[in-house]
Amino acid sequence: MAVTKQNIPRGKMSAEERAFRSALKKLIASRGMLRGTIVRRERVCGRPNCRCARGEKHPERLLVVSEDGNRRQLHIPKEWQETVEQWVSEYHGVRELLEQLSRLHWEKVTRREL
Repeated sequence: MAVTKQNIPRGKMSAEERAFRSALKKLIASRGMLRGTIVRRERVCGRPNCRCARGEKHPERLLVVSEDGNRRQLHIPKEWQETVEQWVSEYHGVRELLEQLSRLHWEKVTRREL
């Protein structure tokens, strides 16, 4: 039996699949998303009279992204930190939902049901 491209009617979806799709739609439609990882680190600025010269380092946050095998880092300004962290969190949430939806479809294929 050949399988053709088709949309899956909502009535043929399990409640679990409908819930994943609904959650994905809400996340994708309403929020920003950014692939990457937030890294927190402390640094020394190099000024001899600064508090960091006495061991109290400056905290900073970086956005780390891998592109074409190269790792890129970008400083996140303080006023952007909350927004960027939310976007990264949303991306990871969508990615997890896609993985769960993929597992559901894997099970359908193994059971040979559409």
